[in-house]
Amino acid sequence: MSKDQGKDPLRRYREKRDFTLTAEPQGSVAPSASGDPRFVVQRHRASRLHYDFRLEIDGVLASWSVPKGPTLDPSTRRLAVRVEDHPLDYFDFEGVIPTGGYGGGDVVVWDWGTWRSGHGDPAHDLAAGDLHLDLHGEKLGGRFALVRRGKPSSTREQWLLVHKDDDAAVRGWNPEDYPRSVRSGLTNDEVVERGTRPAGLG
Repeated sequence: MSKDQGKDPLRRYREKRDFTLTAEPQGSVAPSASGDPRFVVQRHRASRLHYDFRLEIDGVLASWSVPKGPTLDPSTRRLAVRVEDHPLDYFDFEGVIPTGGYGGGDVVVWDWGTWRSGHGDPAHDLAAGDLHLDLHGEKLGGRFALVRRGKPSSTREQWLLVHKDDDAAVRGWNPEDYPRSVRSGLTNDEVVERGTRPAGLG
């Protein structure tokens, strides 16, 4: 299980949000699904632009905030700040979080797909602070590593996200060159223009 644990791994997620104001899902912890677990990366313009990197582990989305976004460039290390676990139904969340609420700003589904652990047990590797993962997304692919810096903490842990120098590596690759959503094809600006529920997304 991931670090927020206790009886309800989504407690911190729910405590931070007013669901009478935000369209974000309240969610529930889901049983493990068959097949490869999913990952999603959301481009989130809040007080500062960042990318939310989320991995399906033990029925929730273990989550990190990556200020400069993930990259396929193996020469670049990205800071990734561990944040609260999110529910699995956050996987396809796209829209506008009201200003004044936690995380207020606009969100698009920047990339999604499936992943596999390079070492076997993702929950064990997460707790140990050393995740090796193969991503199979529409933008991201190949072997990545997420490594915790320092000792485990109940506050915002700092991790490093790096891409291995494999066949999927691309030097100089910049996530900002590919801003559109893989869900809707929209940019963040276009999501704002269409409101909290972009046309055709339900």
